[in-house]
This record gives sequence, C-alpha cells and structure tokens, in this order.
Amino acid sequence: MGIVEEAHNVKVLGTGKEFVVLVHGFGTDQSVWKHLVPHLVEDYRVVLYDNMGAGTTNPDYFDFERYATLEGFAYDLLAILEVVQVQSCIFVGHSLSAMVGVIASVARPDLFSKIVMLSASPRFLNDEDYYGGFEQEDLDQLFKAIRANYEAWCSGLAPLSVGGDMDSLAVQEFSRTLFTMRPDIAFSIARTIFQSDIRQLLKHVTVPCHIIQSVKDMAVPVVVSEYLQQNLGGKSILEVMSTGGHLPQLSSPDIVIPALVQHIRYDIAE
Repeated sequence: MGIVEEAHNVKVLGTGKEFVVLVHGFGTDQSVWKHLVPHLVEDYRVVLYDNMGAGTTNPDYFDFERYATLEGFAYDLLAILEVVQVQSCIFVGHSLSAMVGVIASVARPDLFSKIVMLSASPRFLNDEDYYGGFEQEDLDQLFKAIRANYEAWCSGLAPLSVGGDMDSLAVQEFSRTLFTMRPDIAFSIARTIFQSDIRQLLKHVTVPCHIIQSVKDMAVPVVVSEYLQQNLGGKSILEVMSTGGHLPQLSSPDIVIPALVQHIRYDIAE
C-alpha cells in the first residue's frame, strides 16, 4: 500500500465496473457512510477514504498551510483517484467534501460522471444579495469557542448539527468522531470551511450535479441549496428531504439512504 492510500485509509469495496467515491464532511470519517455502503457494493466499486485531519488519520501528516484552503482537500481527492486508477466516477460528497468535489471537477471534469452533494454550501457567510446563514460575528464566536474548550464545543455542536438529543445514536456517533480530532486541527479545518467562498467557481462546473438537502439544517439553509442549483454551470437537480440536521445519512437513514441510492443510480436526463 502506498503513502496516499495509507495516509487516507483508502478502501475499495465491491465488484461493479463503475466507481462510486464516498467522501465525508467535517468532524466525521468514512464510517459516516455505513448505512449506504451495503446498498452499493453489489453493483459498484465503492471507494472510501478519510479526509486529512479526521481522527482516524495521522495528525503528523496534516499540513496547516495546505489545508488552509479547500483546494488542499481537492488535490488529495485527485491524487487518490489516480492511485486507485479511477478514470470516471460518481462522486458523493457530504458538506465540506461536496465543495471539494466541485473544485476537483473543474480541474478534471473527465474524472467525474456525476456529483451527488449532501448538505452542501459554497459559502456560509452572509453577503450582499446572498444568505449563507452566518454573520462574521457568529463565526468569530464559533472559532473562539473551539479554542477555549474543544470538548465543551463538541458536546454542544453534536446535538445541534445532527438535530437530536445526546441520547440519540446519531448524536453519539458524531460526538465520537468529533472528539477524536486533534483540537488545533479541528480549529484549522473549521476556519477553512466557514471562511471559504467558491461561488465564482460554480459556473465552471460542467458535470451533472444532484443536490440533496434537509429541510431543516442549522449549517445550511434551504435557500443555499437553491442558490447552488441556480448557479451551477451544468445540469442540476435539487431534492429537499423532510429530514432535519446536517448529517441526515446518520440521523434519518431510512429516508436519506434510498434517496442517495436513487440519485447515484439515475441520471438527470432519465
């Protein structure tokens, strides 16, 4: 196993000819797809990996400069596709990784037949004529809270993000993966995500995009997913589900997994 596969805990499962690449968002790791993977392995080759900085990766590999922008994560994705010898894939990205897929697809559209985005946002900050859900003051408070007491911040974030109480299995799962991140790395990645703005890139996306969104998500308002659909350069489709929370694949798998499978299997034109 090479350095890239080892660093990102790359796994390739299944026997199909077509590749599906599943990539997680902030505070989780590849285990966030545990409900989806069994539905794909019979028909696809499923590629799973951990973003650098996840608690399952070696923190010594984390380059603060490289991951100060989302491009750092996009370069990782392209390197992994090359190592696994993926010539074309259906890319499924959650949150942060949905935008990573967008960036990578602009650089190498040939590698992506479709992008499926779950809980995605091109910019979290409000702007003139744009509602992202957060003011800079909100983000400054968030960063301050991470630095002051990471464990306390995690304990507060998990139920808010997932949309449940601490007794729910989904909240406990998200808490577990959040807690395993090194606090300084979590702070760095959170700052990269929340201060990023890739709206100008959207018009350059030529790959068909399937946007899937919870009707109630504390991190991504529905108007953001509508903005995405209106501004992406290629064909796009939007499905707003009756779920709540930013990690609906964990909190509402009964609704989200069939929706994800459907979007993976069927193209917009069909």
